[in-house]
Amino acid sequence: MNLKNKIPQLLIGAFLVAGGAVFVSKIFSSPGGAMIVDVKVPALSDMAKDGKKAFDANCVACHGANASGSEKGPPLIHNYYNPGHHADQAFYLAAKRGVQMHHWQFGNMPPQPQINEREMAKVIQYVRELQRANGIFYRQHQM
Repeated sequence: MNLKNKIPQLLIGAFLVAGGAVFVSKIFSSPGGAMIVDVKVPALSDMAKDGKKAFDANCVACHGANASGSEKGPPLIHNYYNPGHHADQAFYLAAKRGVQMHHWQFGNMPPQPQINEREMAKVIQYVRELQRANGIFYRQHQM
């Protein structure tokens, strides 16, 4: 058999190899991993400025600078966290109790006992101001 007759077989083989490579990369890559978003930072209220300090001390290691996400945790500047899907109370409970993995593939979030409710109120204010500046507003959650 000459090369001209093998071209269709070679093309099919190349297609299968390329498809297999994409399939394997999807299996072994983390679907939620390293999702980092660009965040526009507005002029912050005094409460949100205090919230940024608390966020930087307690949350930035996983949720990234300005809640933009990292390889360890999701961005909070994402529509998943709009107030209609994750109300403020969800943030309080996340810090107090931790969170089982549900939207992302980062694993479970452990409780954060070092941050109190007063500090969390400031963190939430900071996150909500960032969200609004980035076009994330209340949208009623629908299942």
